[in-house]
Amino acid sequence: MSSKRPAILGGAPALIDPVPLTRPTQTVNTALLSTFSDIVKSGNLTKGDELAALERAVCEFLGVQNAIAVSSCTSGLMLTLCCLGLRGEIVLPSFTFMATGHAALWNGLTPVFADIDPDTFAVDPDRVAEALTPRTAAVFGAHTFGAPCDVGALAKLAAEGAVPLVLDAAPAFGGTYPGGAMIGTGGTVEVFSLSPTKPFTTGEGGIIATDDAALARELRIGREYGNAGGYDSAFAGLNARMPELSAALGRHNLPHLPELLERRGHLADRYRAGLADVAGVRFQRFDPSARPTYKDVGLRVSPEEFGIDRDTLASALRAEHIATRNYYDPPLHRQKAYRRFDTGSWSLPHTEELSRTAITVPLWSDMPEHLVDQICDVIRVIHEHAPEIADRIHLNEALA
Repeated sequence: MSSKRPAILGGAPALIDPVPLTRPTQTVNTALLSTFSDIVKSGNLTKGDELAALERAVCEFLGVQNAIAVSSCTSGLMLTLCCLGLRGEIVLPSFTFMATGHAALWNGLTPVFADIDPDTFAVDPDRVAEALTPRTAAVFGAHTFGAPCDVGALAKLAAEGAVPLVLDAAPAFGGTYPGGAMIGTGGTVEVFSLSPTKPFTTGEGGIIATDDAALARELRIGREYGNAGGYDSAFAGLNARMPELSAALGRHNLPHLPELLERRGHLADRYRAGLADVAGVRFQRFDPSARPTYKDVGLRVSPEEFGIDRDTLASALRAEHIATRNYYDPPLHRQKAYRRFDTGSWSLPHTEELSRTAITVPLWSDMPEHLVDQICDVIRVIHEHAPEIADRIHLNEALA
């Protein structure tokens, strides 16, 4: 056993400076700053050349016919479901970010939750198949932590039901499906987030990718309040425009993305190697021919094998000045906004279990390798002292 005592047991914290969960990925140079200056001086702060240039660059990068830049992934999802004209039920995972479900609620759709695959963390196509009914209006998949879901199986189910497949690709811009196709080319439409926590960012913003030309036209009108230009709105759209400054930032960052994703993959592999023989720690799985973006490094913590539960590990890491996050706890079906839809028919054991055991550890694009190694060492020390930590927790609870 290591002679180092965890900070939660009174030892000195392993890290002096706090380690955040993530940091924005930015490459700032004089060309970018000059572009910003030109945009501000021009007075053309929205709907300009930078937006058009970013959309063209994204189409080329992803290999899609249409890329519609919007103010956020959330507004993109809301507009997508609106422009598809959906009515009825939508089948989706509960283990996902709240925006996935919120877009459905804003469009008056009834969520029907399907359980996940406990290894991939993504919605299980077999459970989706069980949830499909004549009332189903769409299938909604999500690329959890930037790793692609089983789009082939989901697309087949959607086609059999004659409904669209919508993919919340929020953390997955730049990743690939098994075989090398870019994420963004799957399903009827995929929607990305470009917020500061994503490897590819415009500060705030989103991209809707689709090969459906008619849908793309509706989406472009939808981001302008549903106004095609004559102030006679065709439908209730949104103000979902991406500003020129954000588009310029995205256009500047896009060429650097492949190198950044390679770096993130290297760091994730370093985590896997560093924790490979630690009992009770398991990583998210995915097809080895796919390329995740590693927006997050997701782990499962088995209390029986590791010695303490996920929440206690998070507390122990916090004492070492290391940030973590418990994604997604609570899952959507247990959040207040969704409880009214629970008819008692949902069976989500894997979602429930993963929401209790999943944790993400720090990762950003220029994170030093030695910091990954330090975090792995800290987790090892916590594991070695897990029985003592558990006893301390139980004693504190008894005295409370």
